Amino acid sequence: MNSPMPTPGSGIPPGYVRVESQVEGITVYAPAPHVEQIPDAQTFKCPNCGATTAFDPRAASVTCSNCGSMYALNARRVGRDANEFEFTLDTLHSAPRGWGVTRRDLHCEKCGATTSVSPTHQHAQRTSSSERVDASPTELSTTCPFCGSNRVAARTAVPDAFRPRFLVPFKIERDACASLAREWLKRGWMYPRELVNAAYGAQFVGIYLSFWTFRARVQGNWRAEVGHEITENYFDVSQAKFKTRTRLEWKWQQGNVVLAFDDELETGTSHIRAQLLKRLAPFDLNALVTYDPGYLAGWRAQSYEIALDDAWDVARAQMREKTRAAAYADIDSKHARNFSVNAVFDDEAWRLVLLPVYLATYRFRDKTYQLVINGQTGKVAGDKPIDWKKVLLIVAVLIVPGILLAALAFGFGAVGYETGGIFLFGGILFCVGAVAAVWALQQAMDAGKA
Repeated sequence: MNSPMPTPGSGIPPGYVRVESQVEGITVYAPAPHVEQIPDAQTFKCPNCGATTAFDPRAASVTCSNCGSMYALNARRVGRDANEFEFTLDTLHSAPRGWGVTRRDLHCEKCGATTSVSPTHQHAQRTSSSERVDASPTELSTTCPFCGSNRVAARTAVPDAFRPRFLVPFKIERDACASLAREWLKRGWMYPRELVNAAYGAQFVGIYLSFWTFRARVQGNWRAEVGHEITENYFDVSQAKFKTRTRLEWKWQQGNVVLAFDDELETGTSHIRAQLLKRLAPFDLNALVTYDPGYLAGWRAQSYEIALDDAWDVARAQMREKTRAAAYADIDSKHARNFSVNAVFDDEAWRLVLLPVYLATYRFRDKTYQLVINGQTGKVAGDKPIDWKKVLLIVAVLIVPGILLAALAFGFGAVGYETGGIFLFGGILFCVGAVAAVWALQQAMDAGKA
């Protein structure tokens, strides 16, 4: 059999790629992974009037804003029955790449985030240094939705990432975001009163974020030294009578638990804190539909920044912790030592899905804060500044009355008045106020860390 001839000028056989060699001076080639060719750009133009179309959450279809024509998408609802994929080389190599349609990447030069848009929903203007994005009639903002910077450059999207197979379409309309944000900003006693006004300047960008879902069956084989309480009678010579005592009898035991995990969700973006995205949960994965590029018409999307292996490592660690907790709960005693668990994973599978989120940043007192809205349910999460002056004032109101009352009672008592009851009441009032003050401080500190 003749070996494939190298491509002229490259030295690499066609259909192969160079891989890392473990032996110095030896060049190694491996079959190139399959990359699906991206078709010509779909412009999402209305066939009736030629205007640009976009996916409309209210109509659940691609809609022309000019003539009102609506076009159904070639997608079907699959829900949680959506196909999952095994962790095999064949699966990874044969997985489709890119968006399935030519798109443009918008790269933020400040935070490094990259989002994807349809070519017809933005246009670029070349400057002396880089290609900058200007607003088009269909784009509400050309700023970065993650950090609020306007240092955004356009470039052609490179189809090297896995293509999502499923997505949850937007249900919440963009126009509803401002009122949802204002209602959320009003909540809580520990925030500045004028914070609600910050929502008026926020520009919300609808974006499909990449998430990984994982399935696994985990068997936790545990072993521990378990202490069982033994009650026995004994004769106390010093008191000349029988008594009862309890002692622990330690024995080695072992057992196993089996946990089935399904649709464990892990974020694919590194530009929004995972903790913040978890506050948007739950997403109803029963609404998953097969991927159709038409859902992305008029909307931004972000390919995954956290690779499959890294997301799987995070998910496995969480599964191990849950398995460890279940194994410890399986012990038939509250006394255990030298506890260990061996977690065995089986039936592992994954999906790459897109979930709808609105992003915005807002400015308050010269600082930038991030705001996110679940594009399916309307649930809001984000960062809010704590008004520590208000918090400390409330703490003072809670504890000062008790201190003053006790001090007053002590003063009158020093000159001969009977103030025992007042002093006791002041002490009780102080204790209650101190407990309430600690709770208020803890709530404020937890809110600041969220």
